[in-house]
Amino acid sequence: MDSRTGFPVVGMVGGGQLARMTHQAAIALGQSLHVLAVSPADPAALVAPSVTIGHHTDLAALRDFAARCDVLTFDHEHVPTEHLRTLVAEGVTVHPGPDALVHAQDKLVMRTRLAALGVPVPEFAAVSDVADAVKFGDEHGWPCVLKACRGGYDGRGVWMLADADAARQRVPALLEAGTPLLVERRVAMRRELAALVARSPWGQGASWPLVETVQDNGICVEVLAPAPDLPPEVAEAAQEMALRVAAELGVVGVLAVELFDTPTGFLVNELAMRPHNSGHWTIEGARTSQFEQHLRAVLDYPLGATDALAPAVVMANVLGGSPTLGADERLHHLFARFRDAHVHYYGKQERPGRKIGHVTMLGAAMADVRSRARLAAHWLSHGEWLDGYDIH
Repeated sequence: MDSRTGFPVVGMVGGGQLARMTHQAAIALGQSLHVLAVSPADPAALVAPSVTIGHHTDLAALRDFAARCDVLTFDHEHVPTEHLRTLVAEGVTVHPGPDALVHAQDKLVMRTRLAALGVPVPEFAAVSDVADAVKFGDEHGWPCVLKACRGGYDGRGVWMLADADAARQRVPALLEAGTPLLVERRVAMRRELAALVARSPWGQGASWPLVETVQDNGICVEVLAPAPDLPPEVAEAAQEMALRVAAELGVVGVLAVELFDTPTGFLVNELAMRPHNSGHWTIEGARTSQFEQHLRAVLDYPLGATDALAPAVVMANVLGGSPTLGADERLHHLFARFRDAHVHYYGKQERPGRKIGHVTMLGAAMADVRSRARLAAHWLSHGEWLDGYDIH
Protein backbone atom coordinates (compact mmCIF):
# COMPACT_ATOMS: atom_id res chain seq x y z
CA MET A 1 0.00 0.00 0.00
CA ASP A 2 1.07 3.57 -0.68
CA SER A 3 1.15 5.18 2.77
CA ARG A 4 0.23 8.52 1.24
CA THR A 5 -2.95 7.34 -0.46
CA GLY A 6 -3.94 4.04 1.16
CA PHE A 7 -4.29 2.46 -2.29
CA PRO A 8 -2.32 -0.50 -3.65
CA VAL A 9 0.88 -0.01 -5.60
CA VAL A 10 0.88 -1.66 -9.00
CA GLY A 11 4.33 -2.28 -10.41
CA MET A 12 4.55 -2.30 -14.20
CA VAL A 13 7.68 -3.82 -15.71
CA GLY A 14 8.49 -1.79 -18.82
CA GLY A 15 8.29 1.92 -19.44
CA GLY A 16 6.77 2.09 -22.93
CA GLN A 17 3.58 3.70 -24.17
CA LEU A 18 1.42 0.97 -22.60
CA ALA A 19 2.80 1.83 -19.17
CA ARG A 20 2.33 5.52 -19.96
CA MET A 21 -1.37 5.04 -20.76
CA THR A 22 -1.84 2.67 -17.81
CA HIS A 23 -0.44 5.44 -15.59
CA GLN A 24 -3.15 7.77 -16.87
CA ALA A 25 -5.82 5.23 -15.91
CA ALA A 26 -4.23 4.66 -12.50
CA ILE A 27 -4.52 8.35 -11.64
CA ALA A 28 -8.32 8.24 -11.86
CA LEU A 29 -8.44 5.15 -9.63
CA GLY A 30 -6.23 6.75 -6.97
CA GLN A 31 -3.54 4.13 -7.48
CA SER A 32 0.19 4.57 -7.52
CA LEU A 33 1.69 3.01 -10.64
CA HIS A 34 5.36 2.23 -10.08
CA VAL A 35 7.29 1.77 -13.34
CA LEU A 36 10.46 -0.20 -14.00
CA ALA A 37 11.98 1.57 -16.99
CA VAL A 38 15.22 0.94 -18.83
CA SER A 39 15.82 4.65 -19.38
CA PRO A 40 14.58 7.99 -17.97
CA ALA A 41 13.62 8.79 -21.57
CA ASP A 42 11.13 5.89 -21.81
CA PRO A 43 7.57 7.11 -22.52
CA ALA A 44 6.19 6.24 -19.06
CA ALA A 45 9.28 7.50 -17.25
CA LEU A 46 8.64 10.95 -18.71
CA VAL A 47 5.29 11.28 -16.94
CA ALA A 48 5.03 8.84 -14.01
CA PRO A 49 6.17 10.15 -10.61
CA SER A 50 7.39 6.77 -9.35
CA VAL A 51 10.04 5.28 -11.65
CA THR A 52 12.87 2.85 -11.02
CA ILE A 53 15.59 2.59 -13.64
CA GLY A 54 16.61 -1.01 -14.19
CA HIS A 55 16.55 -3.78 -16.75
CA HIS A 56 13.83 -6.39 -16.95
CA THR A 57 16.42 -9.14 -17.50
CA ASP A 58 18.18 -8.33 -14.19
CA LEU A 59 16.76 -10.54 -11.41
CA ALA A 60 18.23 -8.33 -8.68
CA ALA A 61 16.56 -5.26 -10.20
CA LEU A 62 13.25 -7.11 -10.46
CA ARG A 63 13.47 -8.25 -6.83
CA ASP A 64 14.19 -4.73 -5.60
CA PHE A 65 11.37 -3.31 -7.70
CA ALA A 66 8.85 -5.95 -6.63
CA ALA A 67 9.61 -5.33 -2.95
CA ARG A 68 7.99 -1.91 -3.27
CA CYS A 69 4.85 -3.10 -5.07
CA ASP A 70 1.69 -4.99 -4.12
CA VAL A 71 1.37 -6.67 -7.51
CA LEU A 72 3.62 -6.95 -10.56
CA THR A 73 2.36 -6.70 -14.14
CA PHE A 74 3.84 -5.93 -17.56
CA ASP A 75 4.11 -3.48 -20.42
CA HIS A 76 5.79 -6.19 -22.56
CA GLU A 77 6.48 -9.95 -22.58
CA HIS A 78 10.28 -9.88 -22.44
CA VAL A 79 10.95 -10.66 -18.77
CA PRO A 80 12.73 -14.05 -18.59
CA THR A 81 10.26 -16.73 -17.52
CA GLU A 82 12.71 -18.20 -15.01
CA HIS A 83 13.01 -14.82 -13.26
CA LEU A 84 9.25 -14.63 -12.86
CA ARG A 85 9.11 -18.16 -11.47
CA THR A 86 11.73 -17.16 -8.91
CA LEU A 87 9.74 -14.09 -7.87
CA VAL A 88 6.54 -16.11 -7.50
CA ALA A 89 8.39 -18.71 -5.40
CA GLU A 90 9.56 -15.86 -3.17
CA GLY A 91 6.00 -14.69 -2.58
CA VAL A 92 5.62 -11.91 -5.16
CA THR A 93 2.15 -11.54 -6.70
CA VAL A 94 2.62 -11.56 -10.47
CA HIS A 95 -0.27 -11.05 -12.93
CA PRO A 96 -0.31 -12.66 -15.38
CA GLY A 97 1.81 -15.37 -13.79
CA PRO A 98 4.71 -17.04 -15.58
CA ASP A 99 2.74 -20.22 -16.38
CA ALA A 100 0.29 -18.07 -18.35
CA LEU A 101 2.72 -15.48 -19.72
CA VAL A 102 4.97 -18.08 -21.34
CA HIS A 103 2.21 -18.61 -23.92
CA ALA A 104 2.65 -14.99 -25.03
CA GLN A 105 6.44 -15.24 -24.88
CA ASP A 106 6.93 -18.41 -26.90
CA LYS A 107 4.92 -19.00 -30.08
CA LEU A 108 5.72 -22.71 -30.18
CA VAL A 109 4.51 -23.20 -26.59
CA MET A 110 1.39 -21.21 -27.44
CA ARG A 111 0.64 -23.11 -30.68
CA THR A 112 1.15 -26.47 -28.98
CA ARG A 113 -1.10 -25.65 -26.02
CA LEU A 114 -3.89 -24.10 -28.06
CA ALA A 115 -3.90 -27.04 -30.47
CA ALA A 116 -4.21 -29.39 -27.49
CA LEU A 117 -7.20 -27.36 -26.27
CA GLY A 118 -8.88 -27.66 -29.66
CA VAL A 119 -8.49 -23.94 -30.40
CA PRO A 120 -8.04 -23.40 -34.17
CA VAL A 121 -4.46 -22.48 -35.14
CA PRO A 122 -2.54 -22.72 -38.44
CA GLU A 123 -0.82 -26.05 -39.03
CA PHE A 124 2.72 -25.76 -37.63
CA ALA A 125 5.88 -27.64 -36.71
CA ALA A 126 8.99 -27.00 -34.64
CA VAL A 127 12.16 -26.41 -36.65
CA SER A 128 15.36 -27.87 -35.19
CA ASP A 129 17.16 -28.16 -38.53
CA VAL A 130 16.57 -27.18 -42.14
CA ALA A 131 15.11 -30.60 -42.95
CA ASP A 132 12.14 -29.86 -40.65
CA ALA A 133 11.25 -26.74 -42.65
CA VAL A 134 11.71 -28.47 -46.01
CA LYS A 135 9.59 -31.43 -44.95
CA PHE A 136 6.82 -29.15 -43.70
CA GLY A 137 6.78 -27.12 -46.92
CA ASP A 138 6.75 -30.24 -49.08
CA GLU A 139 3.86 -31.70 -47.10
CA HIS A 140 1.77 -28.59 -46.51
CA GLY A 141 2.63 -26.48 -49.54
CA TRP A 142 4.91 -23.61 -50.46
CA PRO A 143 5.24 -20.81 -49.63
CA CYS A 144 5.15 -21.27 -45.85
CA VAL A 145 5.94 -18.98 -42.94
CA LEU A 146 9.02 -19.23 -40.73
CA LYS A 147 8.78 -17.54 -37.32
CA ALA A 148 11.07 -16.89 -34.39
CA CYS A 149 9.47 -18.55 -31.37
CA ARG A 150 10.41 -15.62 -29.14
CA GLY A 151 10.82 -11.90 -29.50
CA GLY A 152 9.23 -11.10 -32.86
CA TYR A 153 6.62 -8.35 -33.24
CA ASP A 154 5.45 -5.72 -35.76
CA GLY A 155 6.55 -7.93 -38.64
CA ARG A 156 9.96 -8.74 -37.17
CA GLY A 157 10.95 -12.35 -36.62
CA VAL A 158 8.81 -13.51 -39.56
CA TRP A 159 10.15 -14.78 -42.90
CA MET A 160 8.28 -16.06 -45.94
CA LEU A 161 9.86 -19.19 -47.42
CA ALA A 162 9.01 -19.42 -51.09
CA ASP A 163 10.43 -22.90 -51.59
CA ALA A 164 12.91 -25.46 -50.29
CA ASP A 165 15.87 -23.48 -51.59
CA ALA A 166 14.71 -20.43 -49.61
CA ALA A 167 14.50 -22.59 -46.49
CA ARG A 168 18.03 -23.89 -47.03
CA GLN A 169 19.30 -20.33 -47.36
CA ARG A 170 17.44 -18.87 -44.38
CA VAL A 171 17.09 -21.53 -41.66
CA PRO A 172 20.72 -22.56 -40.94
CA ALA A 173 21.91 -19.01 -40.23
CA LEU A 174 19.02 -18.36 -37.84
CA LEU A 175 19.56 -21.60 -35.96
CA GLU A 176 23.29 -20.94 -35.78
CA ALA A 177 22.51 -17.54 -34.25
CA GLY A 178 20.49 -19.29 -31.54
CA THR A 179 17.02 -18.33 -32.77
CA PRO A 180 14.40 -20.98 -31.90
CA LEU A 181 12.07 -21.44 -34.87
CA LEU A 182 8.76 -22.82 -35.98
CA VAL A 183 7.20 -23.09 -39.42
CA GLU A 184 3.51 -22.83 -40.24
CA ARG A 185 1.16 -22.96 -43.17
CA ARG A 186 0.61 -19.70 -45.00
CA VAL A 187 -3.00 -18.78 -44.28
CA ALA A 188 -5.37 -17.62 -47.01
CA MET A 189 -6.99 -14.90 -44.94
CA ARG A 190 -9.51 -12.23 -45.74
CA ARG A 191 -8.41 -9.90 -42.94
CA GLU A 192 -7.06 -9.83 -39.39
CA LEU A 193 -9.26 -9.54 -36.32
CA ALA A 194 -8.59 -9.17 -32.61
CA ALA A 195 -10.59 -10.36 -29.61
CA LEU A 196 -9.79 -8.36 -26.48
CA VAL A 197 -10.88 -9.74 -23.12
CA ALA A 198 -9.98 -9.40 -19.46
CA ARG A 199 -10.02 -11.86 -16.57
CA SER A 200 -9.71 -11.36 -12.82
CA PRO A 201 -7.99 -13.72 -10.35
CA TRP A 202 -11.28 -15.21 -9.20
CA GLY A 203 -12.40 -15.80 -12.78
CA GLN A 204 -14.65 -12.89 -13.74
CA GLY A 205 -14.36 -12.24 -17.46
CA ALA A 206 -15.23 -9.35 -19.76
CA SER A 207 -14.92 -8.85 -23.50
CA TRP A 208 -14.96 -5.85 -25.81
CA PRO A 209 -16.48 -5.86 -29.31
CA LEU A 210 -14.41 -7.80 -31.84
CA VAL A 211 -12.28 -5.48 -33.99
CA GLU A 212 -10.59 -5.55 -37.37
CA THR A 213 -6.89 -4.66 -37.44
CA VAL A 214 -5.41 -3.32 -40.65
CA GLN A 215 -1.73 -4.08 -41.27
CA ASP A 216 0.85 -2.42 -43.50
CA ASN A 217 4.29 -4.03 -43.79
CA GLY A 218 3.60 -6.01 -40.63
CA ILE A 219 2.62 -2.95 -38.57
CA CYS A 220 -0.93 -2.26 -37.40
CA VAL A 221 -2.06 1.03 -38.91
CA GLU A 222 -5.80 1.02 -38.12
CA VAL A 223 -8.26 -0.64 -35.76
CA LEU A 224 -11.95 -0.69 -36.68
CA ALA A 225 -14.42 -1.22 -33.84
CA PRO A 226 -16.57 -3.17 -34.26
CA ALA A 227 -15.18 -5.25 -37.12
CA PRO A 228 -17.32 -4.37 -40.16
CA ASP A 229 -19.52 -6.92 -41.94
CA LEU A 230 -18.98 -9.64 -39.37
CA PRO A 231 -21.92 -11.93 -38.54
CA PRO A 232 -22.86 -11.59 -34.85
CA GLU A 233 -22.50 -15.33 -34.27
CA VAL A 234 -18.90 -15.24 -35.55
CA ALA A 235 -18.03 -12.32 -33.28
CA GLU A 236 -19.63 -14.06 -30.29
CA ALA A 237 -17.76 -17.30 -31.03
CA ALA A 238 -14.45 -15.44 -31.14
CA GLN A 239 -15.17 -13.64 -27.87
CA GLU A 240 -16.17 -16.89 -26.17
CA MET A 241 -13.03 -18.58 -27.48
CA ALA A 242 -10.84 -15.75 -26.14
CA LEU A 243 -12.49 -15.96 -22.71
CA ARG A 244 -11.99 -19.72 -22.71
CA VAL A 245 -8.30 -19.31 -23.58
CA ALA A 246 -7.91 -16.78 -20.76
CA ALA A 247 -9.47 -19.24 -18.31
CA GLU A 248 -7.59 -22.32 -19.54
CA LEU A 249 -4.22 -20.55 -19.41
CA GLY A 250 -4.94 -18.82 -16.10
CA VAL A 251 -4.54 -15.30 -17.49
CA VAL A 252 -5.09 -12.39 -15.10
CA GLY A 253 -5.38 -8.99 -16.78
CA VAL A 254 -6.05 -8.09 -20.38
CA LEU A 255 -5.62 -10.73 -23.09
CA ALA A 256 -5.52 -9.85 -26.78
CA VAL A 257 -6.10 -12.74 -29.16
CA GLU A 258 -5.01 -11.88 -32.70
CA LEU A 259 -6.99 -13.77 -35.33
CA PHE A 260 -6.83 -14.60 -39.02
CA ASP A 261 -10.28 -14.39 -40.63
CA THR A 262 -10.31 -17.14 -43.27
CA PRO A 263 -12.99 -18.54 -45.62
CA THR A 264 -13.37 -21.53 -43.28
CA GLY A 265 -13.36 -19.64 -39.97
CA PHE A 266 -10.93 -17.85 -37.70
CA LEU A 267 -7.48 -19.06 -36.64
CA VAL A 268 -5.46 -17.77 -33.68
CA ASN A 269 -2.29 -15.99 -34.74
CA GLU A 270 -0.79 -14.56 -31.54
CA LEU A 271 -1.56 -13.82 -27.89
CA ALA A 272 -0.64 -10.74 -25.84
CA MET A 273 -1.23 -10.70 -22.08
CA ARG A 274 -1.23 -6.95 -21.47
CA PRO A 275 -2.95 -3.90 -22.93
CA HIS A 276 -2.61 -4.10 -26.70
CA ASN A 277 -2.54 -1.83 -29.75
CA SER A 278 -5.86 -3.33 -30.87
CA GLY A 279 -7.47 -1.96 -27.69
CA HIS A 280 -6.32 1.67 -27.73
CA TRP A 281 -9.71 2.67 -29.17
CA THR A 282 -11.29 1.76 -25.82
CA ILE A 283 -9.85 4.87 -24.10
CA GLU A 284 -12.50 7.11 -25.67
CA GLY A 285 -14.62 4.48 -27.40
CA ALA A 286 -15.67 2.06 -24.65
CA ARG A 287 -17.33 2.29 -21.27
CA THR A 288 -14.14 1.00 -19.60
CA SER A 289 -10.75 1.34 -21.27
CA GLN A 290 -8.39 -1.62 -21.55
CA PHE A 291 -5.92 0.21 -19.29
CA GLU A 292 -8.38 0.73 -16.44
CA GLN A 293 -9.64 -2.83 -16.92
CA HIS A 294 -6.13 -4.24 -16.70
CA LEU A 295 -5.61 -2.44 -13.40
CA ARG A 296 -8.97 -3.63 -12.10
CA ALA A 297 -8.11 -7.20 -13.06
CA VAL A 298 -4.64 -7.39 -11.53
CA LEU A 299 -5.99 -5.85 -8.30
CA ASP A 300 -9.00 -8.22 -8.33
CA TYR A 301 -11.51 -5.38 -8.49
CA PRO A 302 -14.83 -6.12 -10.23
CA LEU A 303 -14.40 -5.59 -13.97
CA GLY A 304 -16.02 -2.69 -15.77
CA ALA A 305 -18.58 -2.54 -18.58
CA THR A 306 -17.11 -2.91 -22.06
CA ASP A 307 -19.82 -1.71 -24.44
CA ALA A 308 -18.82 0.74 -27.17
CA LEU A 309 -19.83 4.40 -26.87
CA ALA A 310 -20.50 4.92 -30.58
CA PRO A 311 -21.62 2.77 -33.51
CA ALA A 312 -18.20 3.18 -35.13
CA VAL A 313 -14.81 3.83 -33.54
CA VAL A 314 -11.53 3.92 -35.44
CA MET A 315 -8.02 4.19 -34.04
CA ALA A 316 -5.22 5.02 -36.47
CA ASN A 317 -1.57 4.79 -35.47
CA VAL A 318 0.66 7.81 -36.00
CA LEU A 319 3.91 6.59 -37.53
CA GLY A 320 7.02 8.73 -37.53
CA GLY A 321 7.89 10.05 -40.97
CA SER A 322 9.77 13.00 -42.41
CA PRO A 323 7.45 15.92 -41.70
CA THR A 324 8.19 19.47 -42.73
CA LEU A 325 6.29 20.78 -39.73
CA GLY A 326 7.05 20.22 -36.04
CA ALA A 327 4.79 18.00 -33.96
CA ASP A 328 3.24 20.92 -32.08
CA GLU A 329 2.34 22.72 -35.31
CA ARG A 330 0.89 19.54 -36.81
CA LEU A 331 -1.26 19.05 -33.73
CA HIS A 332 -2.44 22.66 -33.88
CA HIS A 333 -3.56 22.32 -37.52
CA LEU A 334 -5.17 18.95 -36.89
CA PHE A 335 -7.42 20.29 -34.17
CA ALA A 336 -8.38 23.19 -36.42
CA ARG A 337 -9.68 20.67 -39.01
CA PHE A 338 -10.92 17.86 -36.74
CA ARG A 339 -12.21 19.21 -33.46
CA ASP A 340 -13.43 15.76 -32.45
CA ALA A 341 -10.05 14.01 -32.86
CA HIS A 342 -8.63 12.31 -29.77
CA VAL A 343 -4.84 12.32 -29.97
CA HIS A 344 -2.33 10.43 -27.84
CA TYR A 345 1.39 11.11 -28.26
CA TYR A 346 3.76 8.67 -26.57
CA GLY A 347 6.76 10.91 -25.90
CA LYS A 348 8.92 9.08 -28.45
CA GLN A 349 11.47 10.54 -30.80
CA GLU A 350 10.28 10.38 -34.39
CA ARG A 351 11.82 8.04 -36.92
CA PRO A 352 10.34 6.52 -40.08
CA GLY A 353 7.80 3.79 -39.36
CA ARG A 354 7.94 4.12 -35.56
CA LYS A 355 4.67 4.27 -33.62
CA ILE A 356 4.80 7.67 -31.95
CA GLY A 357 1.12 8.00 -31.10
CA HIS A 358 -2.42 7.34 -32.22
CA VAL A 359 -5.61 9.21 -33.05
CA THR A 360 -9.15 7.99 -32.38
CA MET A 361 -12.41 9.07 -34.02
CA LEU A 362 -15.99 8.17 -33.10
CA GLY A 363 -19.14 8.45 -35.19
CA ALA A 364 -22.25 6.89 -36.66
CA ALA A 365 -20.89 5.44 -39.94
CA MET A 366 -17.72 3.36 -40.24
CA ALA A 367 -16.73 4.62 -43.70
CA ASP A 368 -16.84 8.28 -42.61
CA VAL A 369 -15.10 7.68 -39.28
CA ARG A 370 -12.39 5.61 -40.93
CA SER A 371 -11.75 8.25 -43.56
CA ARG A 372 -11.35 11.00 -40.98
CA ALA A 373 -9.12 8.89 -38.73
CA ARG A 374 -6.89 7.93 -41.66
CA LEU A 375 -6.57 11.54 -42.79
CA ALA A 376 -5.79 12.72 -39.27
CA ALA A 377 -3.13 10.07 -38.71
CA HIS A 378 -1.49 10.75 -42.07
CA TRP A 379 -1.34 14.46 -41.29
CA LEU A 380 0.22 13.84 -37.88
CA SER A 381 2.70 11.39 -39.40
CA HIS A 382 3.74 13.35 -42.48
CA GLY A 383 2.64 16.96 -42.10
CA GLU A 384 0.66 16.77 -45.34
CA TRP A 385 -2.93 16.10 -46.24
CA LEU A 386 -3.73 13.10 -48.36
CA ASP A 387 -4.46 13.80 -52.04
CA GLY A 388 -8.04 14.66 -52.74
CA TYR A 389 -8.79 15.99 -49.26
CA ASP A 390 -10.27 19.48 -49.20
CA ILE A 391 -8.76 21.16 -46.14
CA HIS A 392 -11.40 23.88 -46.35
